[in-house]
Amino acid sequence: MSQPLLLNLRNLACGYQDQRVVQNLNLHLNAGDIGCLLGSSGCGKTTTLRAIAGFEPVYEGEIILAGEVISSPGFTLAPEKRRIGMVFQDYALFPHLSVADNIVFGIRKHPQKDRVVAELLELVNLKNLGKRFPHELSGGQQQRVALARALAPEPQLLLLDEPFSNLDGELRRKLSHEVRDILKARGTSAILVTHDQEEAFAVSDHVGVFKDGRLEQWDTPYNLYHEPQTPYVASFIGQGYFIRGQLSSPESVSTELGDLRGNRAYTWPTGGAVDVLLRPDDIVYAPDSALKAHIVGKTFLGASTLYRLQLPTGAQLESIFPSHADHQVGAQVGIRVAAEHLVLFQASGSVAAQVSKSDSGVRRYSPAS
Repeated sequence: MSQPLLLNLRNLACGYQDQRVVQNLNLHLNAGDIGCLLGSSGCGKTTTLRAIAGFEPVYEGEIILAGEVISSPGFTLAPEKRRIGMVFQDYALFPHLSVADNIVFGIRKHPQKDRVVAELLELVNLKNLGKRFPHELSGGQQQRVALARALAPEPQLLLLDEPFSNLDGELRRKLSHEVRDILKARGTSAILVTHDQEEAFAVSDHVGVFKDGRLEQWDTPYNLYHEPQTPYVASFIGQGYFIRGQLSSPESVSTELGDLRGNRAYTWPTGGAVDVLLRPDDIVYAPDSALKAHIVGKTFLGASTLYRLQLPTGAQLESIFPSHADHQVGAQVGIRVAAEHLVLFQASGSVAAQVSKSDSGVRRYSPAS
């Protein structure tokens, strides 16, 4: 059963100091869901978050929260009236207040504030640390305090601005899973801003990929990986390579790797040139296959090994093999393509202009920084 609509951004244009950063933005978030704005620096994700919070004006369109317009051209509901919580990158805790006093700060008039603080301390696994001060805590613990403080007033929506960026890699992964569990346990809707794909996928139900102030795609992590709608999303999410092919039927394409078929049909004219998206998990180790490739590089990943492969034509691809199938650089291995989600883009116009060709014929789309 789907939840009611909570947040709706309609034809939104926003920015700062009269500079438009984000244009024609449309997305929605249902109650209880966690969304993420993902992209490289300067793409507009943080500007969008600040507009939702009420810190930046809206030039076009509107922001609707729980059926109420909270931002539109010439109108910005004050941030403190929005019932929106905020968790910042640098924690923003009060250093002179204890953990418990930090959490209670926004609910000092609540009749059962002590009970609320106790529940939140237990929820964020800080049950016995209420009397400590921020400087006595680790970075991960401080971020959990910041999360508990933001949750205390029971906001309709929680905004998290790069909340894990000050933490090391392993702690980031651990805390991102913890935060998702905490938000789901509370039924709290949230929007996360990050440039880290792994973090976005670990926390979020829906992810929006931004590029140059525009939303390329708002979708589930699974669909962003397997059903990218633009070549930018195809290459930005995960590792994506393009090889040139020729559409031989609505469901198949002829390439140097053979005739490939997928689970979708394309309505473009047959015989036309297309760019075929291939990911490392689309190229499978197959010792008995007639299709061979030479290993020109390898990276051990633990449970698997990432191999860089060169085809007879000179084209290079990447493939993930189980790590127990250990091969040396220079060896020849059999491979086959297992691309059930066959993703194609027409190799003309805007797509062709965005794909750079190397001497080998492999095309890899490079996202702008």
